[in-house]
Amino acid sequence: MRFRTLFVFLLLVATGLFALLNWQAFTVPTTLSLGFGSVQAPIGIVMLCIVFLLGAMCLAVVIYVQGAALLDSRRQAKQLQAQRELADSAEASRFTELRSFIDAEMLVLTRGTTELKSSMLTRLDQMEQRNHVVLQETANALYAHMGELEERLEHRVSVPGVLPLEEPTRPEGNGKPR
Repeated sequence: MRFRTLFVFLLLVATGLFALLNWQAFTVPTTLSLGFGSVQAPIGIVMLCIVFLLGAMCLAVVIYVQGAALLDSRRQAKQLQAQRELADSAEASRFTELRSFIDAEMLVLTRGTTELKSSMLTRLDQMEQRNHVVLQETANALYAHMGELEERLEHRVSVPGVLPLEEPTRPEGNGKPR
């Protein structure tokens, strides 16, 4: 209970206790003027009824205000929960969108890597083929030069008056180099 509610309630209790202690004074009949006529009634009971009516009205207003505040807080809590759920779903959709973006980027990177790998393998195969051709041409040129040298050597030997090249002599012994 709030202080105001407690204060009004205590005031009503004190008024009731005061009326109970002075009940004989409250019940003495007197003539009361209503403006357009007069009535015989106990003034104390009339005033007591007016005080209790005002007190009950104050309590009703306090209960109404507290009830309205409680309903408003519940409404705001529901709206807050709805906003929280909306924010959570928006966050989840952002995460889903980020996930799909990352997956798409990974797919692009994978494709790029695959294409780069295939192009590198193609270039390596081409380089290997060129190296094989160049090596074959070099071997053919070397064989041609060796054949020409052999032909010259044979030609020198068969030419009269030209001494053939001497073979190097081996040292005496078992014929194995030292």
